[in-house]
Amino acid sequence: MTNYHLDHLQHLETEAIHILREVAGEFERPALLFSGGKDSICLLRLAEKAFRPAELPLPFLNVDTGHHFPELNEFRDRRAAELGARLIVRTVEDALARGIAQAAPGEISRNRLQIPTLLAAIEEFRFDCCIGGARRDEEKARAKERFFSFRDAFGQWDPKNQRPEIWNLYNARLNQGENMRVFPLSNWTEMDVWEYIRRERLEVPSIYFSHRRRCVRRGGQWLPANDLVPPKPGEDVRELTVRVRTIGDIISTGCVESPASTVDDIIAEIAAARVTERGSRADDKASEAAMEDRKKAGYF
Repeated sequence: MTNYHLDHLQHLETEAIHILREVAGEFERPALLFSGGKDSICLLRLAEKAFRPAELPLPFLNVDTGHHFPELNEFRDRRAAELGARLIVRTVEDALARGIAQAAPGEISRNRLQIPTLLAAIEEFRFDCCIGGARRDEEKARAKERFFSFRDAFGQWDPKNQRPEIWNLYNARLNQGENMRVFPLSNWTEMDVWEYIRRERLEVPSIYFSHRRRCVRRGGQWLPANDLVPPKPGEDVRELTVRVRTIGDIISTGCVESPASTVDDIIAEIAAARVTERGSRADDKASEAAMEDRKKAGYF
């Protein structure tokens, strides 16, 4: 008799595929949050393995802040078209014009404004489940999440009152107006994501690899110099060879100096890194409780 043992990545893959199939079986109108970032790229491959050769049983949804990197939006649109998937994009700009979102005086970041935009999209399409690529290793608030993360009728999350998931049994019961956020990559790490990308030979946006970019030194990190937040007098502005580890708004995504031009280079770099992945996100640096507060209000 031959014993078959799953390796680490195979175990994570099997777990995630099981969760995706649970979603398909439990919910009537699920959607997959696809930004074009590395985590959602892995979700697409897992969805293919879970449901092909049938059509993917869920649309892709993206909330565009209007501050996205152009490379990311191009990749997002192209991959959705290649997979023959329905891509739904809802913009913060439109939410502001329609009064769905309200910007505070002097507010530059649009992270907070993603919340009403996302909740309005969930209501518009009556989604009862949204699948995301968040991982528990990213930061403290996400470490508190379960695989199936319940949201009440206001889209809010209560980290102290979550449903138990004993023996991998997931409670998907919902009342009208409630929804679920599901995170199949919860047990993955940044290293797991890149090793899976290497194993599956997945394409990722060019911004993850080293490239020349004009950057400004602000808040102890290098941020892309751009028209949205122009350099201030006296700030250090340089043309550097950089890449990004995690992608958010162009105004808050920190760049790291790096020569990494291949996936193998990135894996070696992560193994030696002493700064967390989201340590390069300026919006997370504002407050340790910032992410948890946004998640309680409905942020993904």
